[in-house]
Amino acid sequence: MLTLNHLAIIVVLGLSACTTVDKSNAVSGNSNQQGLDASERQYTFAWNFSERSNLKPRGGTSKGVPVTLDTKPSPEWLKLQEVGISELERDRRAILAMVGEYKVSFDFIEVAGFTDDYQPQAPYQSWATEKVYVLENKPDFISLQHILVMQTINKDGTKNKPMLTKHWRQDWQYQPKQVLMYKGYKTWEVEAVSPSQQKKSWSQTVYQVDDSPRYGGVASWQHLGNYSSWNSPDTWRPLPRREYSVRKDYQLLLGENSHIILPMGWVHEQRNNKVVLDNNKKQAKVDVVNPVIAREFGYNRYERIKGYDFSLGDVYFENTEPFWREVRKQWAQQSQLNKPMHLHATPGLFLPLFNYADEINAGKRIQQSDIASYAKKAVNNYLVNDHVSKSDVGY
Repeated sequence: MLTLNHLAIIVVLGLSACTTVDKSNAVSGNSNQQGLDASERQYTFAWNFSERSNLKPRGGTSKGVPVTLDTKPSPEWLKLQEVGISELERDRRAILAMVGEYKVSFDFIEVAGFTDDYQPQAPYQSWATEKVYVLENKPDFISLQHILVMQTINKDGTKNKPMLTKHWRQDWQYQPKQVLMYKGYKTWEVEAVSPSQQKKSWSQTVYQVDDSPRYGGVASWQHLGNYSSWNSPDTWRPLPRREYSVRKDYQLLLGENSHIILPMGWVHEQRNNKVVLDNNKKQAKVDVVNPVIAREFGYNRYERIKGYDFSLGDVYFENTEPFWREVRKQWAQQSQLNKPMHLHATPGLFLPLFNYADEINAGKRIQQSDIASYAKKAVNNYLVNDHVSKSDVGY
């Protein structure tokens, strides 16, 4: 079933171990490090723990097919280094340098606790093979769509069929007049950006797999020779799947995220505080007594690869764009209604959208007017009416 395929790739992301590199530059989603077996794995950075410790990284045993790193600086990175271009054009080239085909490793670890009874939690590690596409490229606006195409190997060496799913999206707006911000308890609201903040700045707005909002921020790109980065201020963010599926002791990530461009890829850094919200307030407020329970660092590496078959993603991106464009249009209209946008916490709301897109991708002919009607209805199903309770919206 189509639904099972999407659930399967979510499980792979949520349960798989980190990606590793061998001496031949061929890499896989193996949980081993440099060919070591699991009993010899080395965990680094924040806590010392043995193989029998409950602080071993969360993760399963899934293994991806080997992929080959692209060890030459990308054309996009070389364009970014060109002298004599304007500041705006250098910013644009930094954003566009994130486009391409990647092996991705996801690493998150708590590095400090702030409560009397704090106990370190298991780190999170995962991997993916992912392609980043250009949705829109205007002088002052760039939209990038991430799509996963993952193929795993069984213990007997046989390969499973590739699994595809639409992943997250990032929109970049130059000198934005407003930005969509998370307000806690599955609520988002558009905020005005002051003229002083707008100057030479870019907003980055991140969207979920179903194009529902996630978080936004405003900052300037920084360029220093061969170093380009965008560093957000502290922003509110909802818990990601890797956390809300296992944690109920906090409701908010308050942190910064950075995008750093490399010759052979890019890095997404996160520095997050895990925060308790005051559930006695009608409007979400940070708990005034011991609000922060832990601090987390995240380091996601996007390493360019070559020779991997992303054709499933290419076809899906082209075939389903008329549908997802209508979905984005509906979310954009909701965000401009000058009132908070409250979403249900019901799991699985994305599945009808994904199944509808799969039907289109499989060749089903649907009138554009019917596509627009379905997108409107599906997005409306996410929305909570004006009378909102925390049980409706969760966190």
